[in-house]
Parts: sequence; structure tokens; C-alpha cells
Amino acid sequence: MKRIDDLLGLRVFERVVTLGSLTAAAQELGISLAAASKRLTKLEQYLDVQLIHRSTRRLSVSDEGQTLYDYAQRIVAELAQAEEAILQKSEQLSGSLTITSPNSFGRRHLVKLIAEFKRRHPDISIQLLLSDSIQDMIAEGIDVAIRYGELPDSRLVARRLLNNERILCASPDYLARYGTPKALEELHQHQCIIISRHTEINWAFPSHTLHIQQAISSNDGEAAHVMALQGMGIVLKSYWDVAEDLMAGKLIQVLPEQAVISAPINIITLKNQHQPARIRLFIDFLLSSLQPMHMHKEKPDRPRCQHQNGYPTLIERRRQALKRSCNPITNT
Repeated sequence: MKRIDDLLGLRVFERVVTLGSLTAAAQELGISLAAASKRLTKLEQYLDVQLIHRSTRRLSVSDEGQTLYDYAQRIVAELAQAEEAILQKSEQLSGSLTITSPNSFGRRHLVKLIAEFKRRHPDISIQLLLSDSIQDMIAEGIDVAIRYGELPDSRLVARRLLNNERILCASPDYLARYGTPKALEELHQHQCIIISRHTEINWAFPSHTLHIQQAISSNDGEAAHVMALQGMGIVLKSYWDVAEDLMAGKLIQVLPEQAVISAPINIITLKNQHQPARIRLFIDFLLSSLQPMHMHKEKPDRPRCQHQNGYPTLIERRRQALKRSCNPITNT
């Protein structure tokens, strides 16, 4: 038993009969006259019947063609309804949204933003997965990932969210007890807190790489942050993570003139030309909400020029980085 699986041929046939013209059908479907004629002939050859009688002046439908036309009208109409339903669903602000992020960034900033996004769009179902490990977005069904650095996966697209400047810092209590280092080499004389499963790591600076060993270590960035607040040592942290503690004087920047090599924070999505509206809207929301100067506002009662830890210099660098923070980049 033959089964018609040529949907375009069926559409051509339905449009030709409805419009009474092969030329009009081709124009409406956006194909050439030759392509439309070829599709119609192929359909007739497959069914082994003549559906339309052609002459130089007019077209007429055969009995077999009329039978097929009655069914074709319903099929084409239902296909159009299905396409419209899918289009509306992809554009309406509903459905599910799965997001993954590093633990510390997710807890400190993303949860608040997701709560605001959910208030604006209550019909969107949101799942947040916090993990410091890289996850397979396709296998895990993840729509948006917040990650550090570039990803060597051509199936993904990255847009820069933040420049992620990193700084060395310690508590005032620790520096009062052990002194403030004046050069990178002096870090070997201090207790350093590293984020690693091991007790040694390399800290990368433009001038050279410093090997830190016999350090205090934790595999959790938030725990390392708390250790620094408790006066246990000097930690290397992202600026966005410690800015509030710098402003409050709970942490002091160490070696503020020393730049640290760091990777940007990117928004990662799958390479998809037909991205649902809810994903596009969430990305735009993040980009507009996580501007560096928006995320870390200065206290009006604290003059920048009197700050003891070099923070004004850092603020100025953040101002310069603001225009670069959201430039789109594509992983290849």
C-alpha cells in the first residue's frame, strides 16, 4: 500500500487546485514554476494517476485528483495549525528554563536575579543547577550555563557577561598579625588560601606564575571566602565575589597594583537559530542586570579617595571595562 510522504508535493497540489494556477501556487509557496511542476509530476507518478489535466489555457481536476484534494485540504490546514501552535509556544513566555552556574556565583547573585525574573514571568518554570564542574548541556538538558572562560565546543555559543577581574585580599586582622606583602615573592612567607582539592596550586600573573604550596585549601570557593574573612590567610578571589566585603572593610586588597590573569564569565547557550523567546529574554535580563557598576554600587558616604585598600583604582578599571563586558563571542 502506497503512503504519501511528499508533504511539499501535497501542498503544491492543494495550492494549484485552490488557486487554479500552477504559477500562482509556485509564487505563494516561494518556489520556482519549474520546481512546482516537477513536484506535481512526481506526486502523480508516485500515485500512478493523473491528478490534474493540463492544457495551454486551463487546468482541470480529475476524479482521482478531486478525491485527493478533499483530503489534502484538511491535511494542509492541520499542518498550518500545527506550525502556528509551535511558533506561538516558542514565542510565548512560558515553558521550562534550566540554568547552571558555579556555586558561589549562583548563590551570591544568580538566585536573586532568578527570583526577580520569575516575578516578572510567573509562567516560566525555572530549574537552577549549581556546580563548579563543567556539565554537558545537551545531555543534561541545560538551556543557559554561566561559566568561566572559553569552551572548545563548536555546538555552543558564548556571550561575555563580566570580565571577572580577580584580586588578592585578606582580612585586616590577618594583615595586622602578619604584615602586608609588598611584592609577589613575599606571598611565599604568608598563609595562602587556595581553591583546590590539593594543597598546592599555581597563581598566574602577567609577569610570571607563582607556585603556592603548603597552603590552606578548600574545594569550595565560598568556604575559601569565609576562611579569608576569619583571618586565616590571603585568598585570590573574583572581584564580584568580595566587593561588598571590600566596601565594608572586612577584607583589604593586597598588592592592588598587581594584575591577575583571569578568564571572563560567559553566558553559554546551544547554537540554535530558533532559540525560544524565554531563553533570549533571560539572557537579555542577565546582561542588563549584571553590569559591573550596577552590581557593585559605591556607598555615598565613603569618599573613594580615602579608601585604604586601593578600591578606587579598581572601580576606575571597572568603569573602563564596562563597555567591554558584554561583547558577544562565539566558541569555535
